[in-house]
Amino acid sequence: MELQVRDQVWQLGERSYVMGILNVTPDSFSDGGRWYAPEDALAQARALVAAGADIIDIGGESTRPGFQPVPAADEIARVVPAIRAIRAEMNVPISLDTRKAAVARAAAAEGADLINDVTGLRGDPEMAGMAAETGLPLCIMHWAEVESGPDLMAQIRIWLAESIDIAVAAGVQRERLILDPGIGFGKDLVGNLQIIRELGALRPLGLPILLGTSRKRVIGEVLDLPIGERLEGTAATVALGIANGAHIVRVHDVREIVRTCRMTDAILGRGPGSVGGR
Repeated sequence: MELQVRDQVWQLGERSYVMGILNVTPDSFSDGGRWYAPEDALAQARALVAAGADIIDIGGESTRPGFQPVPAADEIARVVPAIRAIRAEMNVPISLDTRKAAVARAAAAEGADLINDVTGLRGDPEMAGMAAETGLPLCIMHWAEVESGPDLMAQIRIWLAESIDIAVAAGVQRERLILDPGIGFGKDLVGNLQIIRELGALRPLGLPILLGTSRKRVIGEVLDLPIGERLEGTAATVALGIANGAHIVRVHDVREIVRTCRMTDAILGRGPGSVGGR
């Protein structure tokens, strides 16, 4: 499975890819305010790339529980200076985490390479058309209330298939789509763990899978740990997620998770650290 991202062709399934999180918000649940200024965002982008990130995911609106929506103009004012600063210095692929087509369009004009829509095209009716216009890869995330149980993954798969249909009907090429099951969005503790365990149920959709578990509440609930102490829990979810079908993982702690990915890939018989292959 291949995915064209900027001037790179990702060979998904041959190794795992790491998306480094860069929030330019004052209120993100984990690192709000730290990278708000463009110079700080650039410094963090340098650090993420040095740590091994394949792509930087910039977000200008927190979607943590209880978040306050941000007007598009304010979100643009946050993300565009960061994208400009990074793009002026580095050729690293840049993803934009947004729910709004206007923000995505502004970011694309500045050099963003991928759109990450947490609403799965259910938020802004113009998002699918914007993605088709730009031709950028589009990640669609599941965000709906679902209960754990034997039909959990079937519900998520059906919902995502509907989002795929929305994208394709708007002119997005199917091979430019990525799927995210939406850990923490509309699911309880049992459901979140079930998704990681049964992630392979999304394979029949035939598209790359992105998994975002980094420092999330599910880890805090299992381990009874604050946000800053959830690295090992994140690494466990990443390793099991990759084993169960994730191609891309979205994380804060890039250096440690790159190592986790390399070890997991080697166990699975793929990647530069593998021995013997399969």
